[in-house]
Amino acid sequence: MSSHERCPSHLLKRASASSGISPTSRSSACCTAPPTTPGLRAVYKPARGESPLWDFEAGTLYQREVAAYELSKVLGWPRIPPTVVRRKAPHGVGAMQLFIEADGRHFLGENGRRTQTWMRVALFDVVTNNADRKSGHCLFDAHNHVWVIDHGLTFHVDHKLRTVIWDFAGRPLPHDLCGDVERALAEVERGTLGRTLEDLLSPDEVKVLKRRLRGVLDSRWRFPEPGSAWSIPWPPV
Repeated sequence: MSSHERCPSHLLKRASASSGISPTSRSSACCTAPPTTPGLRAVYKPARGESPLWDFEAGTLYQREVAAYELSKVLGWPRIPPTVVRRKAPHGVGAMQLFIEADGRHFLGENGRRTQTWMRVALFDVVTNNADRKSGHCLFDAHNHVWVIDHGLTFHVDHKLRTVIWDFAGRPLPHDLCGDVERALAEVERGTLGRTLEDLLSPDEVKVLKRRLRGVLDSRWRFPEPGSAWSIPWPPV
């Protein structure tokens, strides 16, 4: 397990902003963790830095980032940097996510390798209804681990899947992933994860998440096919 995976959540809740908010569609700032953990950096995404979107409720993208991380912990995949809600910060409530020092590689160019990794990312995007899986959201760290980031456009109740990872279209759910999905469904329905998600998503979004989890467990389920050019985000990287 890498130091990134061992990063305690409480360190992210104590990280302090070290630079201004950048003028991006989902504004963020680079932050530093407490002096006891030199070299640890985080990305702060405040709710008030989110650009208005017609299909996602304002001020909820940071909660979706945290919800995606919490779900990934129960599934056991994919690797998402530890992400927490930060309520006291220079620009107000938002998500604080561990910063991953990555090289220049991303999904496009590496999709011929690591089939199992990409299949898990693709399945996660189906389950979370990810509306924005770009190639550049797949990062490689110094240990050659793949991390996935930017999950603010997830968990919508309407079908929104947009991704560059369509490599598994038409394939059934691999048997070795059934147990992970079953565990996640049980946790959403009756466990701690369900209570956590109730604080991060709307009741309807949690309800539809359960439906998607049950759906992929159906023996007739297959990885979806791209419906149109809209199915691929632009730019793809």
